[in-house]
Amino acid sequence: MSDTNRLVYSTDGERIKAQEETPAPRASGDGIVRLQRQTSGRKGKGVCLITGLDWDDTALQTLASELKKKCGTGGAVKDGVIEIQGDKRELLKQLLEARGLKVKLAGG
Repeated sequence: MSDTNRLVYSTDGERIKAQEETPAPRASGDGIVRLQRQTSGRKGKGVCLITGLDWDDTALQTLASELKKKCGTGGAVKDGVIEIQGDKRELLKQLLEARGLKVKLAGG
């Protein structure tokens, strides 16, 4: 919570405690990794979203790094979802299946 939004005065008479931010819980996957192409909110530039991995952040970062190198593009990890720039779904599917993951193309 930023310092500009904190409560500075209360008439309750009790000590004011700062509210702690808790990270949003991630949806647990069903064992299927889904590849989806998305352009909304990106000014027409498409990205491939990789969802369904129940891995911790460091494992997702290392996988994303490896995929970005093999695809020759940029990307990021946001809220447990790997984003790879461009429409590389077929290549990503091959790379993920080579790692022993069950992959499904989702969306259009």
